Amino acid sequence: MLRYIAKSFWLLFFSVVICCVLYPLVLWAIGQAAFPFQANGSILTGPDGKPVGSRLIAQPFTKDEYFQPRPSAASYNAAASASSSLAASNYALRDRVARTLGPIVKYRSGAGAGQLVAPDVETWFQQDKFQGNPHIVAQWADLHNSLAQAWVNADPKNGAYVDDWAKKHPAIVAKWVKDNPGTPQPKAADLAVLFFETFSGENPGRFPSVVTHAAADGKTQTTIEPVKDGTDIQSIFFDMWRQEHPDADIQNVPGDLVTTSASGLDPHITLQNAEFQLERVASAWAAKKKTDASAIRKDIEEILRKNAAAPWEGLIGEKFVNVLEINLELRKLYGAP
Repeated sequence: MLRYIAKSFWLLFFSVVICCVLYPLVLWAIGQAAFPFQANGSILTGPDGKPVGSRLIAQPFTKDEYFQPRPSAASYNAAASASSSLAASNYALRDRVARTLGPIVKYRSGAGAGQLVAPDVETWFQQDKFQGNPHIVAQWADLHNSLAQAWVNADPKNGAYVDDWAKKHPAIVAKWVKDNPGTPQPKAADLAVLFFETFSGENPGRFPSVVTHAAADGKTQTTIEPVKDGTDIQSIFFDMWRQEHPDADIQNVPGDLVTTSASGLDPHITLQNAEFQLERVASAWAAKKKTDASAIRKDIEEILRKNAAAPWEGLIGEKFVNVLEINLELRKLYGAP
């Protein structure tokens, strides 16, 4: 009996040593010796040598100076898989797509062929009329309450701006509280629609947006101010502009520019997608560097050309670029935004 128990024990012992120690150790040694980059997660480093992410996992980029990845329904969480669950009739879907396209989409034909639509969106917005009625911002907030509240919650500066507005308009807030007795102490998000309605009347043709100023000590300072142009207006109000200009012939867009990925494991975009974003990226860097956009555009085009590759060494499919890699190339070339 003891002999069988001993044999079983030794079998268990050798199985554990081989499967749980020797086998992983051999794989680790081979990986570190032959494929150290891949074995350690394909981690990319920035100009300062610090890790900034894996080339296998997408991450969000929001600044105009950078190329942006495909939208993610899982908020770029590599451990998650999800669907946006937004129906075609859901305005949140239309709004997400419009915000992506507003600053970068161009006319396909007509007098402005090849030109950005964004300047026309700004000009239309400044006229402050939508479908014949004044106060575009107020109409936007009334039509889409959830988007107005989302703006307030998107950044602490936005919420603080609304709180400051509430302190300066006690009578208006008091009337709102009287009309909404269930919310005796409203938060900034509760007052979002009321805020935009009032703001629109006091600042026609303007929208509250982040503005960066250079302080006396040389440092930059960001504040929320009424603005008449910029990417916020180009993106948020692109859909309303489109509704008033249904006959405007604009370019078709790459599918991966507007359709969401179901996970965070989608670090590439098509070369066509990157080229569609090129004008925005080049213009943003040109503004930062105070130089000619055409020269920067040529540099970035070269970066895209060098980093573009199709599957199976180009044998199948279309060309893709890794968003993190090309953004790191921009950072090395131009420095921090």
